[in-house]
Amino acid sequence: MAWRRFRANRRAMLGLYILIILALSAVLAPYLTWHDRDLPDVRAAEQPPSRTHWLGTDELGRDVYTRLLYGGRISLTVGLVAVAIYVTIGVVLGAVAGYYGGVVDSVIMRITDVVMVIPFFPLALTMAAALRPSVYNTMLVIGLLGWTGICRLVRGEFLTLRSREFVAAARASGASDARIIFRHILPNAVAPVVVAAALGVGTAILSEAGLSFLGFGVQQPTPSWGNMLSAALSLKVLLLQPWIWLPPGLMIFSAILAVNLVGEGLRDALDPRLGRR
Repeated sequence: MAWRRFRANRRAMLGLYILIILALSAVLAPYLTWHDRDLPDVRAAEQPPSRTHWLGTDELGRDVYTRLLYGGRISLTVGLVAVAIYVTIGVVLGAVAGYYGGVVDSVIMRITDVVMVIPFFPLALTMAAALRPSVYNTMLVIGLLGWTGICRLVRGEFLTLRSREFVAAARASGASDARIIFRHILPNAVAPVVVAAALGVGTAILSEAGLSFLGFGVQQPTPSWGNMLSAALSLKVLLLQPWIWLPPGLMIFSAILAVNLVGEGLRDALDPRLGRR
């Protein structure tokens, strides 16, 4: 039923098709490109789009189209892995806080409040600099800082569900706390988590782009959409060579738009109480 509702949502399906195209272009990058990803060619530096270089070349003569597809691998992977990290942390902490309540809930919620009140980018930049910028550390930084919303969401669901009859029946049958949390309550709270995770992928992609643009994320020569945008720091490139920075910018925009459309579609499909458009 949820799939039928999702499929009936044209905007959600549009977002899904865009995501599929972006994912396939990233996975099949070796078969869709014919230039070396990282090899510079100073003789071909800063050339506009042509038959040889469909999207032109950058300041080192590297093919922008090739790096764009390979950059999609990094940006999409960072988004997915970072969300997987913070969903795991948020679900575990939120489930424990909501199920046990009392002192455990107070301690976890105070930690959550502390993390939430600190602005994301200053803390992320500090952590990225301390850990040394890399693909893996970018995933880790975003994952370790993004769990608070999921935690509060799961906690609220558990506070509602822990007093239901099926939980009391599970306790009466001798089920352990871990079994009640993960086998009985969590499956009934998974829908909002799925929606939040889907929407979180777009935020993670944007966070990676921001960190890489500032030089604290994915490092050259490894391409990502974010560090390809850093070429726009030059006024000359920004005004006279849009083929260098415009394609990665459009890819980031397309990916985030698609993720948001899919997330809204999942929200409507998994919670029909929100109404049908």
